[in-house]
Amino acid sequence: MAKHIFVIGGVLSSLGKGIAASSIGLLMKKMGYKVVMQKFDPYLNVDPGTMSPFQHGEVFVTDDGAETDLDLGHYERFIGIPLTKNSNSTTGQIYDTILKKERHGDFLGKTVQVIPHVTNEIKSLIRKMAEGNDIVITEIGGTVGDIESLPFLEAIRQFRMEEGVENSLFIFLTYVPYIKAASELKTKPTQHAVTKLREIGIQPDILLCRSEKLFNDEIKSKISLFTNVQKSRVINAVDVPTIYEVPRIFMKANLHEKICEHFHLQQIRIDFSDWDKIIDNIKNPGKEVTIAVCGKYVRHQDAYKSVGAALVHAAASHRLKLNIRWVDSEKTISAKDIKAKLHDADGILVPGGFGVRGIDGKISIAKYARENNIPYFGICLGMQIAVIEFAKNVCGFPNAYSSEFEENCEHPIIHLMDDQRYIEMMGGTMRLGAYPCKLKKDSLAYKIYSKCEISERHRHRYEFNNKYRKIIEKNGMKISGISPDDLLVEIVEIPDHPFFIGVQFHPEFKSRPDKPQPIFRDFVKKAADIR
Repeated sequence: MAKHIFVIGGVLSSLGKGIAASSIGLLMKKMGYKVVMQKFDPYLNVDPGTMSPFQHGEVFVTDDGAETDLDLGHYERFIGIPLTKNSNSTTGQIYDTILKKERHGDFLGKTVQVIPHVTNEIKSLIRKMAEGNDIVITEIGGTVGDIESLPFLEAIRQFRMEEGVENSLFIFLTYVPYIKAASELKTKPTQHAVTKLREIGIQPDILLCRSEKLFNDEIKSKISLFTNVQKSRVINAVDVPTIYEVPRIFMKANLHEKICEHFHLQQIRIDFSDWDKIIDNIKNPGKEVTIAVCGKYVRHQDAYKSVGAALVHAAASHRLKLNIRWVDSEKTISAKDIKAKLHDADGILVPGGFGVRGIDGKISIAKYARENNIPYFGICLGMQIAVIEFAKNVCGFPNAYSSEFEENCEHPIIHLMDDQRYIEMMGGTMRLGAYPCKLKKDSLAYKIYSKCEISERHRHRYEFNNKYRKIIEKNGMKISGISPDDLLVEIVEIPDHPFFIGVQFHPEFKSRPDKPQPIFRDFVKKAADIR
């Protein structure tokens, strides 16, 4: 029978529940247990797909095409296992399912209520994850005290009653602030948060106490006394320089052993040497490399969470000190602005996005990278921008554009395809999830991947206009990756450039600390070599 770990947050948001849950998942996986993870988000949106990146951050896409919370990116990067649409559920999705059942007559005319109908649906989603797994880690989004989170907390309270203490574990992440004026760590917020949780009927089994500074035995004893949690199970989750060090902190605190004790599981020695090497490479780098990430959401860097993580993985694999320079493409348009921001960048990366805002800046940035032989990496919209710029300034189509930005533009280099095969393949308005791609052997893409066919994840509507394939290639831009049916352009590159590649997919979603995504790996290496 699968064991269930529930990670709950208190005091304030953005404490790092996703990182904490992921770190626990890594430890349990390294002990040899089959781990799966999921997150419940309390908002009423059906999924994050239409939510503003400025508010919600990145939309993480799974292989099966689900648009999910960015925490699933952390889960995959730490436990190294591809997740599915089953790993993220929102209140909106749950209510949608229940209301469809009610309309269908599944409840036989009964009054539909939060208890038992909503909580039963939540519990069924938890149990569904248990099939074929040893450990299920469930993160409850939001903060204790939020009205939106109550159905989820009630559901896991019931779950323990039904499945037993020996099969469920409540881990509560709280905050112990340091007050500079008093030179003290204060435990009161944690005490109140636990009290609030206990009012709901949940007694935490383990406390992870986030703090800026290490706290002493006296602080730990005080927290234990006022929260009714064993002192040995009060763990100081102190701030660390890199998120990849969090599992090591938990391991030093014997968190994995406490989990095994609770579940009566065999404790297996963990080999952490590979992860320690990653941490050492990040904390003790050699040569520096500066990568300019040019997008319109840079004011909220969570919008590019996986891009930033993939760059960290790539730099660490080469023991490089990574400097990410966030460049706002809305404000960087003139040649003077671009030169000022990018003249000393070792590499330029233009990530994905939607809409016309910031597009002219991105086109000018792609032109600067191409003309000045600066390594360039375009992702999704960044690939489309590179093609538009090339068509404008090399192929002689000054009015080249995308029909996304100007519906009736003269030369729609990027457009919505009307091919029926493509429409059927999409199944909606977007191409989402993993798709295969064939690589040409005499290409940079093939050199990077070292194989003829790859699979990467997508999230976009618009595609390269096949009408312009020949003229683009005739003028020196190589189409090096295509769909197996030859219908879709997936990768473009410029052979005469030191490193210039654009991909229609989102390779950042598959990067891992111990397995950097190949394009990111080689892009960062080339940028450092040219420096």
